[in-house]
Amino acid sequence: MSVRRLAAVQPESFAFTAENEAWIDRQIAKYPEGRQASAVVPLLWKAQEQAGGWLPEPAIRAVAERLGMARIRVLEIATFYTMFNLEPVGRHFVQLCGTTHCMMRGSEELKDVCRQKIGPERHVSADGALSWLEVECLGACANAPMAQINYDYYEDLTPDNFGALLDDLRAGRPVKTGSQIGRQCSAPALGPTSLTDPALYTRKSVPAGGVSTEVPDLQEAGRPRSATETPGDPLAAASAREEKAINGKDTREEREEVAAAAQASSPDVTGSNREVPKTGTGVRNPEE
Repeated sequence: MSVRRLAAVQPESFAFTAENEAWIDRQIAKYPEGRQASAVVPLLWKAQEQAGGWLPEPAIRAVAERLGMARIRVLEIATFYTMFNLEPVGRHFVQLCGTTHCMMRGSEELKDVCRQKIGPERHVSADGALSWLEVECLGACANAPMAQINYDYYEDLTPDNFGALLDDLRAGRPVKTGSQIGRQCSAPALGPTSLTDPALYTRKSVPAGGVSTEVPDLQEAGRPRSATETPGDPLAAASAREEKAINGKDTREEREEVAAAAQASSPDVTGSNREVPKTGTGVRNPEE
């Protein structure tokens, strides 16, 4: 991890708003007496929100005083976690993923868009609307390349739609979060490629042989038939019903028959047939 330092220019002071003070009281109340330091990360996050997306040094001091912690301890936490921004950011803070999947899918071209539309990395645009930073994987690899802007993900980016997105954000126009190409969640980009036959999702399916078979209803399978019956496992019940239809015999009856046959063939180890070793030796005399 690179060394993270506080910004050279800092505000003179910082104080939590009355609303945030009430929020802080609720956070501290979650922890036992004397353990209020456990709330340090939530308080730093709230301070960053109030300060406009970054964490000035007076805010770090305010958190330390509020929790009764040494300032250096809070500073260590603030400089360790990269989710805390130690320099001012734009109103729309672009965190552009540059890790393997996004790089292979075109994030280098997206960096060029950022340089053209915003300026150098970590630079805040003249109007204060935008700033950007390359970050490590944000976990949306299936929809690469992507970026996180403030709290939202924007996926399946191209130089064209990403540039238009930045223009809309700067102008205050509404934007679409998530996939920019209409992809549903992490489905294939070109749409469904398997399990597309509607017959798979109906009560009846027709296999290649042309014989119609009923698809087990998993919602009905395993449902008790009376108030005194214990509900069964739906998947097991559906499987048993299918097996019964094939063999013409209830699988539970088959299991009972198998168990009875196994018991009949087992040696009798009770009564007179039970062999007991001599006392004290634990080994039978072979001459007996």
